[in-house]
Amino acid sequence: KYDVKIIKYETWYNEENAKLLDEAKEKYNTTGRGVPYTVVEDSAFLGFNTTISSQIEDKIKSILEAGRVAPTAKNIQPQYILVAKSNEALSKIDECSPCRYNAPVVIIVCSNKEMAFKKNDESTYIVDASIVATHMMLEATNVGLDNIWIEMFDKEKLIQEFNLGENVPICLIPIGYKSEDCPLNPLHNVRKDLSETVKYI
Repeated sequence: KYDVKIIKYETWYNEENAKLLDEAKEKYNTTGRGVPYTVVEDSAFLGFNTTISSQIEDKIKSILEAGRVAPTAKNIQPQYILVAKSNEALSKIDECSPCRYNAPVVIIVCSNKEMAFKKNDESTYIVDASIVATHMMLEATNVGLDNIWIEMFDKEKLIQEFNLGENVPICLIPIGYKSEDCPLNPLHNVRKDLSETVKYI
């Protein structure tokens, strides 16, 4: 119906595309960091809505509590959680990842590999932290906050910037209210039928 041409640019690893992104933000007078950054004719759209960040803080405690009570192997609870909400902390996030999406709060989920349960020299630290992160994401959705699992970040830089020591970052969870014009991944609401993923035996 419409003659539309979609052009995608990878900006995290490609310096020329990153420069193009900065030029586009300057042209369209856009503030904030992150992708996806979408330009349609004379309009540009970026990530989360930051105008109601005060409402988010009231819900953070219930999200953290959901993570606190999440199951971990032998109940050792090796997770270490940082809640980044200051300008300084969010700026550090932007230096480590292109995927904050302008969110006013980012939860950094880490796990202590040495503390976590071990079996046959295998540590459950990633599984434990993933369970904790999933519980927090589900609670965030339950209280009406948009969120996303991010694993595109510079791990070593994140460890250095936030003095994480032995706590290994597993994922970032930007939290907020997505802007009304924020584009969704085409597969966002697509779910396979149970017959494709489940077999009764």
